[in-house]
Amino acid sequence: SELIRGFLLSGMPYPSSCPPGLLALMAPGLALMATFSLSSQVGDRRALPVEKPSGVKGRTLILLDVNTKSPVRIISENFLSLQLDPSIIHDGWLDFLRAAASTFWSFATCSCLLLCLKLELMVSCFRELKWPKTKCGEPALQLVQLLEPNIVRSDIALDKQKGCKIAQHPDIMLELQREKAAQMHLVLLKEQFSNTYSNLTLTARSLDKLYNFADCSGLHLIFALNALRRNPNNSWNSSNALSLLKYSASKKYNISWELGNEPNNYRTLIGRSVNGSQLGKDYIQLRSLLQLIRTYSRANLYGPNIGRPRKNVIALLEGFMKVAGSAVDAVTWQHYYIDGRVAKVTDFLKTRLLDTLSDQIRKIQKVVNTYTPGKKIWLEGVGATSAGGMNNLSDSYAAGFLWLNTLGLLASQGIDVVVRHSFLDHGHNHLVDQNFNPLPDYWLSLLYKRLIGPKVLAIHVAGLQRKPRPGRVIRDKLRIYAHCTSYHNHNYVRGSITLYIINLHRSRKKIKLAGTLRDKIVHQYLLQPYGKDGLPS
Repeated sequence: SELIRGFLLSGMPYPSSCPPGLLALMAPGLALMATFSLSSQVGDRRALPVEKPSGVKGRTLILLDVNTKSPVRIISENFLSLQLDPSIIHDGWLDFLRAAASTFWSFATCSCLLLCLKLELMVSCFRELKWPKTKCGEPALQLVQLLEPNIVRSDIALDKQKGCKIAQHPDIMLELQREKAAQMHLVLLKEQFSNTYSNLTLTARSLDKLYNFADCSGLHLIFALNALRRNPNNSWNSSNALSLLKYSASKKYNISWELGNEPNNYRTLIGRSVNGSQLGKDYIQLRSLLQLIRTYSRANLYGPNIGRPRKNVIALLEGFMKVAGSAVDAVTWQHYYIDGRVAKVTDFLKTRLLDTLSDQIRKIQKVVNTYTPGKKIWLEGVGATSAGGMNNLSDSYAAGFLWLNTLGLLASQGIDVVVRHSFLDHGHNHLVDQNFNPLPDYWLSLLYKRLIGPKVLAIHVAGLQRKPRPGRVIRDKLRIYAHCTSYHNHNYVRGSITLYIINLHRSRKKIKLAGTLRDKIVHQYLLQPYGKDGLPS
């Protein structure tokens, strides 16, 4: 028999399985929903009763079909990737990342998909000395304190001949590190709100740790060089970056590169702006440096990693694309939905907020396709909230509505890669907490990696049509996305399909599978809020 497997997130209690060809989605509800495969497995075809929760309106019947003839988009197999925040060097988590290696390995091996480890470092300088006494910037941190013998002895074995082992840190060391990170968190917040930032020195030892961690975890490292080091004529001073490139090449590190982070904010950071044309020249200079070094002569280069595409940012991107559009392998930008300092739980359910991303995608695509048609675009920094997020909101179950919709929109509109900010950082946008325990978006991301393949399919929906009143825009509160199932997932044969659905209606929606999806068996993966907290859990 044909088989459907599904993964469903719901804001309310939900039965453990559904009758074949019928999905009842609660309100509000999230679903990474169903996979249809042509296998010989037999599923449970019994129709289970679905009780109507109190205070919820009746169900509306929706007919759903998927066009399986040809994909409308094909995205990268690295579509969902991860980012590390530079605060891991500030607050000392760099030396403890290897304790979280198994969590990374769950992404890299269980999903059978490659992951890109994105690290954005705006460091003041790079030094090869083991114990830095830097003259290239006032150090904000003495790394000597992070390299105490009892930490070093418990590090992961970096010798590949001995294999990559997960570090085992004493509980007291982890507790001390959490206290230290909490103190540094306050320092970083103060810097963020005052727009005054301390310098940071990256040592060769720290780079070694980063690369070996990425390599042992099966991840590819993308490193953002510091673009704030400027010559008097405002051109990029590449001398320190060249030292880092030569060192990395001497170690034969396989790294891709970027230059800077949100160049539209440089006036705030260094008191002078860098326009798009100058930034393009800086990237041309970096490409030339890479070509001079055999190890990196064919290395990938990404940029310009701009912020939200407001008018001034679009002007910067246009200037950059005129000069360096052909020099980068993908154009990168960032998006954060709301200010984490003022976010409310209801914000995560607003369709108007969910739709802001779609408009910004079109703005970026318009500029890129004007100068370099067909150039790949990456969203290389995305989170529910800016300013580090908000506790019990941006790291809660409620944030999953934004996150799942983000993944669906980006794939359906042709964005090649999305890099989630951040795996672990000092705020509340991360995927794991400081005990390395997975948070709700981690599980959502892991299941996405396991089930979703790169081929995006068109859907056909009937039963929701209604005419808008004059001057009013009807925003879609039922969002449905479809992909071919990842062929790396050996539980499914090629030709399987995965659906994921978001229901923001105040009423339940009963989805009937029609056309090519008719008479399939549903396999459902159910994720619900933990305990009595509901959406903020």
